[in-house]
Amino acid sequence: MSTKKIQKLGELLRYGIPDFKMEKHHIDRRVEQMQAEGVTFHFEKNIGVDLSMADIEKNYDAIILSGGSEKPRDLPIEGRDLSGIHFAMDFLPLQNKVISYEISENEKSITANGKHVVVIGGGDTGSDCIGTSFRQGALSVTQLEIMPEPPEKENKQMTWPYWPLKMRTSSSQAEGAMRDFSVLTESFEGSDGILTGLNCIRVDDNLKKIDNSAFKIKADLVLLAMGFVHPIHEGLLKQIGVTLNDRGNVQANENDYMTNINKIFVAGDMRRGQSLVVWAIREGRQVAHSVDKYLMGQTNLPR
Repeated sequence: MSTKKIQKLGELLRYGIPDFKMEKHHIDRRVEQMQAEGVTFHFEKNIGVDLSMADIEKNYDAIILSGGSEKPRDLPIEGRDLSGIHFAMDFLPLQNKVISYEISENEKSITANGKHVVVIGGGDTGSDCIGTSFRQGALSVTQLEIMPEPPEKENKQMTWPYWPLKMRTSSSQAEGAMRDFSVLTESFEGSDGILTGLNCIRVDDNLKKIDNSAFKIKADLVLLAMGFVHPIHEGLLKQIGVTLNDRGNVQANENDYMTNINKIFVAGDMRRGQSLVVWAIREGRQVAHSVDKYLMGQTNLPR
């Protein structure tokens, strides 16, 4: 059995990644395969509200927590409460739901159409915000990153075997986004409660403010894409009583993926923190190996 508090299976793959990066028929095909294999899905079910966790623990011999890392990193500065400032994951799913006909274009509460957009955060989610904003008809898109601009080429001797630090341009960024590095947003400003711009300042390589470097950016829409800090603690995790590590993720090692509570396992972003799809696939396979071994005493599943 798999439970989801959303309308369709796929979570971040379906609602967070734009269709121009991944077409959703790939997810639909996999869901159909899993259903044919005997998996039962319960949609729009909030564990602890719609379904009792006590009943689930009573009726099932093993439980896997794989709810992801959903708490976004915020930017609590002056003007944060102005209308026009949103988390990336409040913005991106709306466009995906329009494309999949789950909502109409008129029901989309956040749009970049006809607006000057600023994306704060330089990762993949930020790029997704850029591409989506252009497709919605943004007048301009600016992406701000607090870290210094990477070099054009990596220093191979200092990099290997780690991921090389060098300048990368995503397909969305190549569509015309203005990218600015070493920028700290100090405050948002607006009129009559509506966002009109950002007050920024440049920082050095140690993230220290540079004197006399303050500047303003015009903006009608700001999208916060600075990553996720940890899973949502309120609700399910607090009810279960699982141990959290110092980063706020559910504690479990890579040997068996077992939490501090017998028969409850955890995998993916909920355990390791925000990461890539390939890591979620890896941990899904490994936790399946561990659960099969836990239930049967041995397993032939690959790890």
